[in-house]
Amino acid sequence: MNIFHKIPIIDLSNDRTAVISEFATAYSTAGFAYIKNHGINQTLIDATFTASHEFHALPEPEKQSIALDKNHRGYIPINTSIDVNSKLEDIKKPNQSSSFMMMNEAIASRDEYLSGPNQWPNLKGFRETLTAYASAMTGLGQHLITLAAEACNADPADLTPAFKNPTIWLRLLHYPPTPKKSADDLYGSAPHTDFGALTLLAQDETGGLQVQTPSGDWIDAPKIDGTFMVNVGDMLNRFSNGYLKSTPHRVINHSGRERYSIPFFFDPHVNSIIKPLKGTGNPQFSSLHFGDFLRSELSASYNQHKKTSHDYTDV
Repeated sequence: MNIFHKIPIIDLSNDRTAVISEFATAYSTAGFAYIKNHGINQTLIDATFTASHEFHALPEPEKQSIALDKNHRGYIPINTSIDVNSKLEDIKKPNQSSSFMMMNEAIASRDEYLSGPNQWPNLKGFRETLTAYASAMTGLGQHLITLAAEACNADPADLTPAFKNPTIWLRLLHYPPTPKKSADDLYGSAPHTDFGALTLLAQDETGGLQVQTPSGDWIDAPKIDGTFMVNVGDMLNRFSNGYLKSTPHRVINHSGRERYSIPFFFDPHVNSIIKPLKGTGNPQFSSLHFGDFLRSELSASYNQHKKTSHDYTDV
């Protein structure tokens, strides 16, 4: 059992060989790490948080005018998302958060699941700020995915094609405070693992994110200035043949304050085939089509996807 008691910190300004070693150690044990000297301008991060505050302060009818569509873009109100596919708990209550979701800006295509244009609120500079942030984070994600391949003894050339045109999800999350005497199964975000490849999280000072250790304990993962919290998701776990860990985590906001966070999900192209990479040992996972997997996941949690749902299949 790989034991950890705190979230490690990886400094990307270190020698590349050292960074790859630190990456391998951190993500084969904790599955989470703080990434510092990541190259993303703090002014851009701050502007994106400002955009999030401005969006969530809009009147509810204005936000509802761009409600989440079948391409998974737009506003997701509180009490509308339940992680019914969770293997960690029998989740019955919806997450206590609302959010705005942006993905790749694209023309809808029947050959590409979730393709389509974004929906935008009428806020000056909002679209421009989020587009700039998503572009910068995509570059960082591509750098990290190369490190991930090398960390699990694989050739980056076998992994990076799936991320040449990645599936990206930029989510502006708002968590109201949860009463301390609320039910034990009421979460800002219920215990889960992320289904994609990498999650790059910017969070405020409120706290509430917790990561589960192999012993079952939950440890706090607060903000550290100048870092992103980056964790491995289920697809990168499969690519690495189980070496890089997709670790359970949750959000409980008992601070008495509102919490804002900005996760950026960096995932393979929807038509990618996910299978263990060469060099990672005898395959422990069968292959799957990422787009089919997404249909199954999203249809279980969001009404907007139920009409087109079908189970994903091994290929």
